[in-house]
Amino acid sequence: MLASQRKQRILEILDRDKQVHSTALSQLFKVSEDSIRRDLRELASAGLLQRVHGGALPVSAAIAPYEVRKSVQTDAKRSIARKGAALINPGQVVIIDGGTTTSEMIKLLPQDMPFTVVTHSPGIAVGLIDYPAIEVILLGGTLFKHSVVTTGMTMAEAAARINADLFFMGVTGVHHGAGFTTGSYEEAGVKRLLSERASETIVMASHEKIDAASAFAIGDLSLASTLIVEGVLGEPLIAALHRNGVSVMD
Repeated sequence: MLASQRKQRILEILDRDKQVHSTALSQLFKVSEDSIRRDLRELASAGLLQRVHGGALPVSAAIAPYEVRKSVQTDAKRSIARKGAALINPGQVVIIDGGTTTSEMIKLLPQDMPFTVVTHSPGIAVGLIDYPAIEVILLGGTLFKHSVVTTGMTMAEAAARINADLFFMGVTGVHHGAGFTTGSYEEAGVKRLLSERASETIVMASHEKIDAASAFAIGDLSLASTLIVEGVLGEPLIAALHRNGVSVMD
């Protein structure tokens, strides 16, 4: 079998099983693990998978630039955002992460419902200007342009003073083995910090994020109390969510 054929077969197995292991692939194709690791490196360089220790996972399409992501899975994001908005109650303090799904969610909030939004996303803050009943606290810091959110020590110090009811956390990957992941090391730390400042963490994930992974771990699935999705999840992910006590809204 040619290397190109082998790599195509690896991608087919990855699409079916949502993970591949180097040792198993070596035995399947009767080639050395060095050859398999080279295949995985080349596929990762082409953006076709995410390498992890011992193998690879499907790569998340949600790491594209913000303007590109706005046009991905728009109908699903609106449906997911509607379910998320319904979880917010009057008087709560709610941390809202940056992202395309949370941007859809704030459009669906009642303008006359009083509660407080804490966000490190200038876009989310500006999007709530015409909501007179919602108090908005914008956490300042260094602007991370890829996701249009603030990061850094200033943001972290301000967040440490917040005790919120809910945190709507954005992710780029939800996987039964890798947990919640994102495409930026700095952002992963910010999301962990914000999750610690809330009683409940809610993750809204459209289809391209499910059974996929990015380079940097935010945390295990147990980090979230609720996962909001659109459509049916695979059995491995359902089982992992159940083990970690995560409720699923679909």
